Amino acid sequence: MGKDLAERFPAARDAFAAIDAALGEPLTRLMWEGPEERLQLTEHAQPAILAHSAAVLAVVGERLGRVAAAAGHSLGEYSAYLSAGALSTVDAAKLVRRRGELMRDAGERRPGAMAAVLGLATSEVERVCQDSSHAGELVVPANLNTPDQTVISGDPPAVERAGAGCKAAGAKRVLPLKVSGAFHSPLMAPAADGLRAMLAEANFAEPEFPVVCNAAAEPIHSAIEARRLLAEQLTAPVRWVECVQKLVALAPGARFFELGPGNVLGGLLRRIVPDTQYTSLGTREEVEGFLA
Repeated sequence: MGKDLAERFPAARDAFAAIDAALGEPLTRLMWEGPEERLQLTEHAQPAILAHSAAVLAVVGERLGRVAAAAGHSLGEYSAYLSAGALSTVDAAKLVRRRGELMRDAGERRPGAMAAVLGLATSEVERVCQDSSHAGELVVPANLNTPDQTVISGDPPAVERAGAGCKAAGAKRVLPLKVSGAFHSPLMAPAADGLRAMLAEANFAEPEFPVVCNAAAEPIHSAIEARRLLAEQLTAPVRWVECVQKLVALAPGARFFELGPGNVLGGLLRRIVPDTQYTSLGTREEVEGFLA
């Protein structure tokens, strides 16, 4: 996770060092040496993913040209605000570390489950979730990733019922996800309350360009709105299809850059708006190719 960038680019190395110092522990050692099962814990995974994105941004930021808008999927929304100058690297890292801790605690208080539904229209998934929520058990669409890929989230029995219902409705696959809670569902309300308090005290500047938020799929221009919607994001669905469509509407014909580990968002992008210009920047090789 970014070790190749730190070895090659001083700016990436400085970004990682700043985050290690801000968190008071060597997060980079965990990122680069493991153990993997510890890194996968949400309180570590979230700042690690943000750190990787911040390191890439530190290297390529000045070469991206005029940025029309940004967006990030769930945790990635913090990286989007970082790219827009609304958050510093250090403040973003502290926020996402606390976000991960709060989400972990909420999951321990009320255990939840999530599952990816593939090959079924979101409207059908929503209907099945409504039918499967009863007896005090809740399941909701959590990540609206593509028109036919939706992640559901909620109480384990309700998620299991909804998964079976989605298969009966024609879903190609229903894949249980390895998570520590029912993210982006009402079960995260305690985490949202805690995060709201921390966001209120965070150093948040006005974004230099709009950030399309997950919770409303609308461009955000103010720190006040950013704080409010980042807290709401924990209990609201990630409206990723609408976010991408809004980005395209804001900047028709623009190139998309995905900064950080992997290229999952690039795959979703091609299924939402095919033939869009896209570049993945996460590895040393990719960054060097872009800067050449």
